[in-house]
Amino acid sequence: MAAFGNVAQEIAQTSSKAAKVRLLAGYLAGLRGESLCLAARYFGGRPFPSWDQRVVGIGGATFFHVLRDVSGASDEALVAAFRRTGDGGEAAYDVLGLVLGDGGVELTDVDLAFDQIACARGIAARQAAFADLLRRCSALEAKYVCKLMTGELRIGLREGLVEEAIGVAFAQPAAAVSRANMVAGDLGRVAILASANTLDDATPVLFAPMRFMLASPVADSDEVISRLGDVVWVEDKYDGIRCQLHRDDSRIELYSRDLKTITAQFPEIAEAAAALPFSQLILDGEVLAFRDNRVMPFAALQTRLGRKSPSAAVRQEVPVIYVAWDVLMVDGDVLLDTPLRDRRRRLEEMKLGDIFALAHLTSVTGATELDAVFDAARARLNEGLMVKDPASPYLPGRRGLHWLKLKRPLDTLDVVVTGAQWGYGKRHGVLSDVTFSVRADDGDLLPVGKAYTGLTDAEIAEMTSLLLEQTIDVAGSYHAVAPLIVLEVAFDSVQPSTRHRGGYALRFPRIVAWRRDKSVEDIDSLDRVRTISEARARDFDQLIERGGSTPGS
Repeated sequence: MAAFGNVAQEIAQTSSKAAKVRLLAGYLAGLRGESLCLAARYFGGRPFPSWDQRVVGIGGATFFHVLRDVSGASDEALVAAFRRTGDGGEAAYDVLGLVLGDGGVELTDVDLAFDQIACARGIAARQAAFADLLRRCSALEAKYVCKLMTGELRIGLREGLVEEAIGVAFAQPAAAVSRANMVAGDLGRVAILASANTLDDATPVLFAPMRFMLASPVADSDEVISRLGDVVWVEDKYDGIRCQLHRDDSRIELYSRDLKTITAQFPEIAEAAAALPFSQLILDGEVLAFRDNRVMPFAALQTRLGRKSPSAAVRQEVPVIYVAWDVLMVDGDVLLDTPLRDRRRRLEEMKLGDIFALAHLTSVTGATELDAVFDAARARLNEGLMVKDPASPYLPGRRGLHWLKLKRPLDTLDVVVTGAQWGYGKRHGVLSDVTFSVRADDGDLLPVGKAYTGLTDAEIAEMTSLLLEQTIDVAGSYHAVAPLIVLEVAFDSVQPSTRHRGGYALRFPRIVAWRRDKSVEDIDSLDRVRTISEARARDFDQLIERGGSTPGS
C-alpha cells in the first residue's frame, strides 16, 4: 500500500495527463496477479467492482468517530481538518501523522479489511474493523485507505486515464481496454486480461450488472438533428426507475441505476421473468407504476421504493410494469455490438407479454416533426424524449452522442436562499449546496428544495462570501442565512412531501439564474407551488379519463 500511496502522490502533484498515465503505467507494469487487480481497481477509485453488492458502509459520523479514536484529536481539531481540506483522506493524514507508525500493509491486506468492514454486522463491528486497519497503516497509507472508503480518490485520475495506463502498461489498444471495461465494469479484471493479452474474453456476466448506457442532454430539436442527422428513432422518456433484468434457468435479479439489487421490491416482475422461455437474458428498461392500463405518476412509484418485501395491499394499490427498450444478451448471444435497429427487432420477436411492454418507438424526420412528437410525449405526461441513432451499439457506462435526451423543465420559481452547506472535493471551500424557500400565506419562509448546479465557479465564490456575512446560525457544516439572495430555479415536477417544511418538494431542481434584480418580497408563494402540483395531478386525472398513457410499440 505504501508504493500505491507514493505513486498516487506523484500523480496528484502533476497536472499533465500524459505524465499521470506514464506514472501509473510504470507502476502497473511491475505488478501481477491479485496486486495488479487491486491496484487498477483502487486507482479507478473503487474498493470493489462497480457491480459488487458489497459496500464499505462507513458513514460520516462513524468515519469521524474512528478518526477521533485512533488519532486522539479533539472534535475541534477534526472539524478544522475537514474544513481545511474538504477531503476525508487529507483530514486523516493531518490528524494521524503524529500517531501512526511505519505501516507496511499490503494491497491484499486492505482488500481483506474492506471485505471485513463490508460484511460486519452493526456499527460497532465496522468501527472496530476500520480502526484496526488504520492502526496498521502509515499516515500515507491511511490517507489513501480513507480516500477509497469515502469514494473520493481525487488525484486527477479519471477512469479513462486508468484505462489508457493499462493499455500502455501491457501494450494493448486503447479501444480494446475501454470496451473491456465497459463490459466488465471492473478495472481490476481488465488489467488482468490486458496483462494476459486476453481482452477479447471480456463478455457480459449474468448477475454482474453492467453500467447502463447513458444519454447526453441536448437543448432543442435542432441540436438533435445536427448531431444525429435528419432521421432518428424516438422513444418516450418515462418517469420511472431504470432497471436491468438478468435471468437464467434458476435465478432472476433486477438491478437499479446504481447497480444495486431491487428484486425483492418488485416481486411481480421477477415472477413474470421466471416464466419467460429463455435460459439466459439481460434486458435494459424502466420500471413504471401501472394500473388499469395506464401509467401512474412517479409519486405513486415512490411508495414502492425501499420496501424490501411489499405487502399484497401495496402491490395491489401500486402495481408495476417493466418497459423494455433494449436486449443485451439472450441465450448466450451477446448483442452489445449489434446495431440498435437489430436489437429492437430481436426484442419485438421475443413477445415478452404479461407484465412486460416495449418502449413507445417511432421514427422521426426533421426538427419540426421531432417537436410535434415531443409535445405529444409531454401530453402523455412523460418527461420528454430519448432520441437514438438506430445504428448505435450499446456502450455500457458511456454518455456519448449515440443517445440523446430532450427535456424541458415543467416550470420555474423565484425562491430565496435560507440555508447553505459547505461543499466537498473541488468545492470544499465554498457554500455550494443551497436550501431555498418560498413564502407561506402567513409570511413565513418555507423550504421546498435544495440545489447545487447552475451557477459558475465565480458566482459560487461570490455567493459564499455573501452567505457567510448573512449567516445567522451554524449547525455543523450547515449555515442558516438571512433571506436576501433570490434565485430562479427550474424543476421537472413538484409533489407533496414531508421532507420539507413547505409540504412540497421540487424534483430535479437546478438554478437557472441569480436574480440580483429581485428581493425577498418578489419571490413566489407556497400557493403557486401548490397550484402547480395540483394542476399536474389534474393533468394525470384527465389523462386517465382519456384512456391513460400506455407504453408500447
